[in-house]
Amino acid sequence: MARAEGLAEQAGAQPNPTISLSSENFLGSAPYGGFSRAETTLQVNQPIELGGKRSARVAAGRATVLASRARAIEGRLTYAYDLARAYGLAEIAERRIALAEDEVEEAAANVKLARALVVAGKEARLRQVQAETELNVVEADLAGAEANRTAALARLSALAGVEVAFTSLSESLLDQPDSRPAYGPRDPSQGVAIRAAAAEREAAALRITVERQRRTPDVTVHAGLRRLEGERANALVAGVSLPLAIFDRNRGNIAAAEAELRGSEARLATARLEALASSRSASAMLEASEARVVAARRTMATADESYRLARIAYQAGKSPLSELLAARHVLGTARGVNLDAVAARLDARLTLARQSGLTITGEPVQ
Repeated sequence: MARAEGLAEQAGAQPNPTISLSSENFLGSAPYGGFSRAETTLQVNQPIELGGKRSARVAAGRATVLASRARAIEGRLTYAYDLARAYGLAEIAERRIALAEDEVEEAAANVKLARALVVAGKEARLRQVQAETELNVVEADLAGAEANRTAALARLSALAGVEVAFTSLSESLLDQPDSRPAYGPRDPSQGVAIRAAAAEREAAALRITVERQRRTPDVTVHAGLRRLEGERANALVAGVSLPLAIFDRNRGNIAAAEAELRGSEARLATARLEALASSRSASAMLEASEARVVAARRTMATADESYRLARIAYQAGKSPLSELLAARHVLGTARGVNLDAVAARLDARLTLARQSGLTITGEPVQ
């Protein structure tokens, strides 16, 4: 944006004058052997732009600044989205560790229980081996979850611009109220990407005017003072020069500017179609994610109760270990599904906020 502002400021600058000093009729053959008959002229040349070139440049420069500002807002909005998403992924990674730790704790309890029943002669040794195998699997999952958390926190730190990687998170994005966010859906034509594309299209149209105005020749006015040594007199000189636009009509630059306009119009049309499709998709995804969260919570509550009953039955000797392990596996799966549903809801909210030109907290991006 600073570059565009600098170019816009330069667009309003007037052409610089030039000053020249020339001398004639000296150091030649008689009667011009010395400087006695020299004619020395001090002259100022001032180009004068015609055809509204300066005003066209200024208008195009201002439009370019507006387009640059729109793209800057879009960039900051994208950064806010990426940062919030990285934060959400780091929080999800932390929660997966918590789930894996619960899995390990429950699997260890099952191993302890299986060993006790084997010692008491109520279970075969095979059941204990099965429980120990399950424990080894969930311990490996825990190690993988810890590695994923380290990677997620490192990415979050890089996006935040800090050299020392984060080790924990202070607040939660996943635990936001379950009520619908206060943003979206909105008119897709008012999206940040469309406004930026429209501003670029306007700037491209004005650059065509600039190139067309350049076909008008500029006048250069000459004015100066001439010293006539032979007559020991001074005289004024003045004149006007005008280039003949015979060979260079600036056709190539005009064609290039027109091609740039066509490209910007195509990008604007594409942005409008994408915004419309994204708006519909984001609204549908948010609706679906909300319903998915509700269903996942019900499933998790049912799985938790099933595991509790299976454990009671196993301890009482009324069901085999395989049923307990199956119930624990279903509970772990239900917890993972619930976390996936919450993560999908967060992603849908982030997408909708981005399309609305807002952060995840509902604040406008400027």
